[in-house]
Amino acid sequence: MLPCEESLSMICGKLLGDGCIVKQEGRKPRFQFIHSIKDKEWCYYCYSRLKDYLPLTGPHYKRIEDNRVQAGYTESYHVQSRTHDHITNLRSIWYKNRKKVLPFEFLGKYLTPLALAWWYQDDGHLKKVSTIPRKIILSTDNFTPAENNQLCQLLKNKYSLFFSIDKQNRIILYDQFQIHYFLFLVSPYLHPCMYRKTITSCDIYNQCLNPNRTTIYLPAHIKLTSPTREINEKLSMLPDIFTAIKCNNFYTNELLTFIESTKTHVSKKPYQIVVSEENLQNLSKLNKMTGLNASIVAQLCFMEVQSKKRLGQN
Repeated sequence: MLPCEESLSMICGKLLGDGCIVKQEGRKPRFQFIHSIKDKEWCYYCYSRLKDYLPLTGPHYKRIEDNRVQAGYTESYHVQSRTHDHITNLRSIWYKNRKKVLPFEFLGKYLTPLALAWWYQDDGHLKKVSTIPRKIILSTDNFTPAENNQLCQLLKNKYSLFFSIDKQNRIILYDQFQIHYFLFLVSPYLHPCMYRKTITSCDIYNQCLNPNRTTIYLPAHIKLTSPTREINEKLSMLPDIFTAIKCNNFYTNELLTFIESTKTHVSKKPYQIVVSEENLQNLSKLNKMTGLNASIVAQLCFMEVQSKKRLGQN
């Protein structure tokens, strides 16, 4: 069967991750991926999804003696294809001078959220501290720094994801909102055996609330006469944000543009207020769900109220 857009997205993610196209001298190339025994389910799942598009042989178990590891051996599952013109073509796209490269024209077409998810499940890591996500790492150290810079630019242009490159030549997300947004993009495609790479509902709810007296920073152009009352009134819009998240309508282009704009210097005024218990719980929950702090969320609520007023006038 000819590869379709979905299968090419999965292949794209696999080749960004643990997949490769091996070629022995004088022979045609073969598609291959290897996973450790702990990721056996993921290996079998990838095989089941790709076998209708690539002539793959089923996963087979390998145990290799290795004195460098504590157990004295490693265990893994290997999948390799037979030869096929599709694989020969993929090899010509992804390899130059026998080395894997980043084919940006191909990535521009097929680096979909599905491809991101497969790449992340292969070569991604979510670092959490006390259930709080701190960074997402994608292992890209086999590519050149120039390629990784271009890859970061592609992810920025395509998804408004702002990766940076660390000293090990890996690309990383540190920003809380960006981490949650990335997980939102990939979560529909995560296999259950990879839930260790996401945030569970327990991570969201098992958190201590902040003290009631909270400092909210708002742009100076927002004029308040009774800060506690007015901010709490605007925070009553929080259930609408939860509804948007539930309906997958939260991460809009407008929101992504707004969040990026908050990183530029804007004169802000602090308001130390007492947040109502209901609003406090909603702010805490929303922070764990999106990574947005109380000040940004409050500003969103003010913007939502203004938007509804404009719609009412029209």
